[in-house]
Amino acid sequence: MEKLQEWSYRSIQRISLQHKRYLYHTINWKNRLNIISGARGVGKTTLLLQYLKELDSDTVLYASLDTLYFTTGSIIELAEEFVQNGGEHLFLDEIQKYPNWAIEVKNIYDNYPELTLVLSGSSAIEILQSKADLSRRAVFYKLAGLSFREYLNFTTEYYFAPISFDDLLSNHKKLSYSISQKIKPIKHFQEYSKFGYYPFYLEDKITYHHRIRQIINTVIDVDIPSVYSVDYSASQNIKKLVSIIAEIVPFKPNVKKLSEQIGISRESFIKYLKYLEKAAIINLLYNQNKGISLLNKPEKIYLNNTNIIHALNTRIDVGNLRGTFFVNQLKVQHKIRYANTADYLVDDLYTFEIGGKGKTNKQIKELDKAWVVADAMEVSIGNKIPLWLFGFLY
Repeated sequence: MEKLQEWSYRSIQRISLQHKRYLYHTINWKNRLNIISGARGVGKTTLLLQYLKELDSDTVLYASLDTLYFTTGSIIELAEEFVQNGGEHLFLDEIQKYPNWAIEVKNIYDNYPELTLVLSGSSAIEILQSKADLSRRAVFYKLAGLSFREYLNFTTEYYFAPISFDDLLSNHKKLSYSISQKIKPIKHFQEYSKFGYYPFYLEDKITYHHRIRQIINTVIDVDIPSVYSVDYSASQNIKKLVSIIAEIVPFKPNVKKLSEQIGISRESFIKYLKYLEKAAIINLLYNQNKGISLLNKPEKIYLNNTNIIHALNTRIDVGNLRGTFFVNQLKVQHKIRYANTADYLVDDLYTFEIGGKGKTNKQIKELDKAWVVADAMEVSIGNKIPLWLFGFLY
């Protein structure tokens, strides 16, 4: 355990407190058991280490479960020794690397009420599968990638606070003008579309898109098979599916045609889409009149974020980028559906039509609570809101 304590101290000390993610102040760190999920590469480890550094206590321990220590040692044994030596805050990262972690965590929670546990894992799928077992004990949080607002805070001299959805809709003209007085939002937005979603873009832009492709391969080769009954052949079919999606998104999927093209059944096709959405590789949009179920096919399929588009596709469609960004930023805190009369219905109340700078309100002029969202605009005009402003919601 001394070696783990040494590694923990080093990890905590080298972390920077300069930028904190939107979720940092949302988490109730006093809960006895917090579990943080999210896609690979979105910054969960940094989140844990920042809190431990601010706590500035000798009663903390950070451990990643992919270290050699846990090939022979158990987390129950670690927790017991840690508590016996006065430990109070145990933070365990990469929990999906540890077999049957949910059972042991449940036992630790029940046997050591004086211990605060925070768990994090790169496999959102694995954590979601364990939610039922730990639902009475744990509080679950999900960390998304950087919003456009957070990206600006990382890359400019300014700090921008989040904007509530209601405030955005009521005051978009004033807000867009105020922000545009400080920065050139369109210039930054174009850069963010290529490089800004995963925090590791700060380390190296040259290999950034290659790392995104590596993440996708790891999700398909490791994360999905570790949770579901997916063999090598199925993994290859899922990769084919991602390749097809990357070429033609967003689109209304012809399930029969695409499943035949890949060589799988309709049932498998729908299941694979669900797996990829849970792993934050794609986003599925359903019709406003249909429920989300394993039987219903989605109305539209998007890649999860615009950076994945640039990583997988050399043919960049502007309309695709617009929709992907809008869906990605809204889904973090809101329910978004495919609308019957326009592009999107948010929270079953608000209708949005998305297009370029010259987009009119023709399709939504008869609707209440409806707006046009336009790309390549710095400030609002009438009920036309700049697309980039929706990147300030979290």
